Amino acid sequence: MTPTRRAVLFTGAATASAALLPLPSPAAAASGSPAGPGALPAATPPLASYWYPDSLPSGEPGEGITWRSLREWRAEGDADLAFNASTVPLAPRFTPAPVNTTARTGQARIQSLVSFGPTAGNPSQGSPTADYYALTHWAYLDELVFWGGSAGEGLILAPNAPVVDAAHRHGVRVLGNIFLPPVVYGGQLRWTRDLVRKDADGHCPLAERLVAVAAAYGFDGWFVNAETEGGDAALGADMLGFLTELKKLASARGQRVTWYDAMTVNGAVSWQGALNNRNEAFFEKADDMFVDFRWSPSSLASSAQLADRLERDRYALWAGVDVESSGWNHSVNWDAIVPATAPHVTSLGFYRPEWTRNHLPQGHTPADFHAADDRFWIGRSLDPAHPDTTDGWRAPALSVADRSTVSSLPFATTFNTGHGLRWYEEGRVTSETPWNHLGLQDRLPSRRWVVRTEGTRPQVAFDFEDAWRGGNSVLVSGALTAPVTLDLYATRLPLRGGAVVDLTYRDESGAAVGVELAVATVEPAAGAAPPYTYLPVRPRHHGRAGGGWRTVTVRLPGRSGTVHALGVRLSAADGTPVAWRLGALAVRQADRPERRPAPPTGLRVTAASEDALRLAWRPARGQVRQYTLHRVLPDGTRRFLGGTCQSAFHVAGPRPVEGERTARFEVRTVGEVYTASSPAHVRHTW
Repeated sequence: MTPTRRAVLFTGAATASAALLPLPSPAAAASGSPAGPGALPAATPPLASYWYPDSLPSGEPGEGITWRSLREWRAEGDADLAFNASTVPLAPRFTPAPVNTTARTGQARIQSLVSFGPTAGNPSQGSPTADYYALTHWAYLDELVFWGGSAGEGLILAPNAPVVDAAHRHGVRVLGNIFLPPVVYGGQLRWTRDLVRKDADGHCPLAERLVAVAAAYGFDGWFVNAETEGGDAALGADMLGFLTELKKLASARGQRVTWYDAMTVNGAVSWQGALNNRNEAFFEKADDMFVDFRWSPSSLASSAQLADRLERDRYALWAGVDVESSGWNHSVNWDAIVPATAPHVTSLGFYRPEWTRNHLPQGHTPADFHAADDRFWIGRSLDPAHPDTTDGWRAPALSVADRSTVSSLPFATTFNTGHGLRWYEEGRVTSETPWNHLGLQDRLPSRRWVVRTEGTRPQVAFDFEDAWRGGNSVLVSGALTAPVTLDLYATRLPLRGGAVVDLTYRDESGAAVGVELAVATVEPAAGAAPPYTYLPVRPRHHGRAGGGWRTVTVRLPGRSGTVHALGVRLSAADGTPVAWRLGALAVRQADRPERRPAPPTGLRVTAASEDALRLAWRPARGQVRQYTLHRVLPDGTRRFLGGTCQSAFHVAGPRPVEGERTARFEVRTVGEVYTASSPAHVRHTW
């Protein structure tokens, strides 16, 4: 990659410090016992981890930067590991019949290199702002690289837990990043030598350490990007040996390795823009390779042919497309990668698609971001069932079939995108603080937004002005001049023993919107509408409600078979304008009531400062979607503090209220269909 594309990574450090603190034993702060700041370590904010391979730079780190050696890392000494380790397993995914006739199955896949935050000072568990790259179009991604690193901060990045949890929920692998920067950006060849150094037994200790980090943190492998110039054939051979050992150890743990097209077998850095005899040895030792942006139609064609001769999958080559500076305005020779009238040549690698957020003006809203992100992934038509083939930006939805993980019961979603302007619980605001935390993101509709109607197409979008739970709902607005069917989920949900769907919605327009549940039990042909059966949603059978929301239960027909698609059909008399919100959807076994999950145990304060606490607990037994944390005020009011999939949480900014000597905190387990456990309690003395 050329230096100009890197500049954003080297602009300095964040302001937060990440001192390593030992976690006290449960006996040091037993559940329910008061603990003052003087009795515990300081509650520093947990941050995403980053390292140098071994030797550190000369001098002193900048403000907010902690220099660490990967060679010295041990899981038992990692004070932030409980905050950073993913708990969501990689979900199996399937490929439904494509929603259009242009998208292919079994051909090109997509890898994205994304910088979610700075190298130093990147929070482990979200932050109090809605302005975040809340990626939601996971259905088109195969692999995500947690991009970053700089010579002044650290070169090896472990993805933080929210990113991994959200990706895994959608079946997407996440790789950590190993970035050995060009000399012009401070790269030093000694760091490359540190990485590949062998011990007395001829092994590469850092290969083992990298695999141990990925296993402890719960992510899926490493992206190896060696771009520091000045190497020779001996270093090239050492790098090949290191990659061979890394791949062997990684494969044994179910991890993957991607090689970046930079260093060649003679040790020099020479970006090829192709798979050829100067880098094929590295490709053969890795799972796949990111082909540098210097590719041409002929070099990609020859790369694919060489992969065929090597008996490797040509779609294990990611043809790089740099969208960091211009996004969908970037000119790309799409027919060289994903031709419209011939088999795809290679796969596709996006560099920095978070442009969809970064290019927006100051003061943009979450809705502004999602509109831009939809434009990037879906294309100008904003409807993957009706792609605009004249659009110069050939969006992923036009070429690559979407995938889904909705294949088992129970399944539930509140359409939470992982950020919001406030937090809602059962239709009521329980926190006015803006927030982001991708780990709280639900499995989201993969085909946004497919709207089927013979009349005027209403607007459909994630909306952040009201929600049933989390930070947003789905808003359908506009005149309904004919019935409108909104595709929601491609599924493989079994109907064994019968099932029901709980639908939570709100009609704000007073238009008496007719609502039907759309259910397809047969797979459609590619590009065809699902063969829906429409089941009436009868308001008189609604459950508890808040703020005008209602929950209606609809029994699915039959006691066997498979649900292949779910949606809703809306209608209104005389083309009346509507504003209709969908807040939640759950599919569960009719004869198997969902039990409340078990509460967490051993809740304790593990660190305390005047304005922060660290809490930890033992994970609850059984199926856990996430945990929610509340503070109970002296008048009994519960104030939402946050949620997490981990068993540790950093509480920032707690202050005593008038007359309060001890603060009371609660943690609840949240199950798959959003049933909550009884609370675990802990008190903290001011």
